[in-house]
Amino acid sequence: MQYNHSTIFLIFSLILFSIGQENGITQKSTPIHESVKFTDITKEVDIQFRDENGESGKKYFIEPLGRGLALFDYDNDDDLDLYLVNGCDLPAAISSTPQTNVLYRNDDGKFIDVTSNASVGDTGYGLGCCTGDYNNDGYVDLYVTNYGPNILYKNNGDGTFSAVTDESGVGGNQLSSGCAFIDYDVDGYLDLYVVNYVQFDTNENPICTRKGIQTYCTPETLDAEADILYRNNGDGTFTDVTKKAGITSSPGKGLGIVCGDVDNDGDVDIFVANDTTPNQLYLNNGNATFSENALFAGVALSEDGRAFSGMGVNFGDYDNDGFMDIIITNFQDQVNNLYHNTQNGFFNDVSFTTGIGEKSLPYLAWGVDFVDFNNDGWQDIFVANGHLDDNIAKIDPVGTYEQPNQIYWNNQDNSFNESQISMSPSSSRGSAFGDIDNDGDVDIVIANIKDTPNVLRNDGGNSQNWVTIKLVGSHCSRDAFGARVTLTIGELTQIREVRSGSGYLSQNDTRLHFGLAEAERIDSISVRWVCGKTEKLKNVHVNQFLVIKEKQ
Repeated sequence: MQYNHSTIFLIFSLILFSIGQENGITQKSTPIHESVKFTDITKEVDIQFRDENGESGKKYFIEPLGRGLALFDYDNDDDLDLYLVNGCDLPAAISSTPQTNVLYRNDDGKFIDVTSNASVGDTGYGLGCCTGDYNNDGYVDLYVTNYGPNILYKNNGDGTFSAVTDESGVGGNQLSSGCAFIDYDVDGYLDLYVVNYVQFDTNENPICTRKGIQTYCTPETLDAEADILYRNNGDGTFTDVTKKAGITSSPGKGLGIVCGDVDNDGDVDIFVANDTTPNQLYLNNGNATFSENALFAGVALSEDGRAFSGMGVNFGDYDNDGFMDIIITNFQDQVNNLYHNTQNGFFNDVSFTTGIGEKSLPYLAWGVDFVDFNNDGWQDIFVANGHLDDNIAKIDPVGTYEQPNQIYWNNQDNSFNESQISMSPSSSRGSAFGDIDNDGDVDIVIANIKDTPNVLRNDGGNSQNWVTIKLVGSHCSRDAFGARVTLTIGELTQIREVRSGSGYLSQNDTRLHFGLAEAERIDSISVRWVCGKTEKLKNVHVNQFLVIKEKQ
């Protein structure tokens, strides 16, 4: 998060966009898919949660960071449950009632608060979460990142969890943000990457002002905190292998993380979005080590050589060419970077030429993902927006605290059309995606700072055909993180990968959703498991939830 309203950069960016128009590289003027709308059903499903950021007027640095959330099936009943991370009182703040993280069980269209029974109501200052079956017992476990010790909850398989942080060795005591489970060494057990942000102490909170008004400080006022990679020992414990694995000794100020195969070599790479320091792309060397490659790949800095305020990040193949592209959300007056994978180790920033850049400049962006909301076979892009300071209007004449969230609709020609989601005004942070009602289209849950979340039901996305695929590993990790599915219908090929952690501090449904437009049959589905095996299905029915288990 960075206050750097550069008029020169804004003008330069708009000039680039105009050049793109003159060269015929413009945003296509096709209408948005009119059959899709999003209905806010938060009250209907009985969500009572409200975010607590611990504010007391002292403007503690961590207050505006907000939180993430998780959509995951903790009780194995084939529908998505919801975990919402919360903050707590900071010094000088006194809440009327203590705040906790909350777990809601999906129960036939209602969300039932089962936090107390499940024993996952952490009262620390939470930021993010991710899920994964780290012990391969068939039940998904939960990891929560905090300002202070993080927490690993082991799923007991009976609707309850046990906090096993101390015995597992993954607590730490930093300001942690994003996280992701990843089998980086392909031994069948999920390892854990924890993103750490900055070195912060409430007793030494910096004071910053603009135009004589106190504001939240930028990360430049604090030193970076190094990330940690934990290797799963296979016995319920983890070992810190950060240095051994080649994770850089030059820490960034990390927030978002996403894991996936960006170079199509069959193993899982790691991307960390850093705030005012260069982003990091760790390419997996295939021998349990990584090489940092962001600068060479063209994704470390902006086009003019600056470190932007990276918040959220995700991978997705928006042009269906078989290679993962990258989207990064940034600060207001900084373009959200859409990087196209050139298939030779480099990425090109196509933010303006695709129509995203200009539309992103007025907003401060956080949660982000590639999602096919209208089931046309092409991934759209969702971005959650919201400013840091609730008094920004007194500081910046064009700044607003509550900002609209956006969908960029894929025109299937390397361009996008932007629309804004109609919902109550909020300052949004994390976002998670999944088919909550199992009706064949992808719904959205958005975490809003100092507010209730939004549960947005996709109405109309299933007017076109679809398939949703769940992978179950046997030799590979049970969750199949890192596995890639390639789906082919005629000349159209789509790819998806199973992953833990994504966007901004959040966790999506790990089932893979494919829009199929009007196709009545799928020619082939190919699964490349992360441990090297491949399997292929042919002539597959549409409009179904398909489970594919790895053959022994």
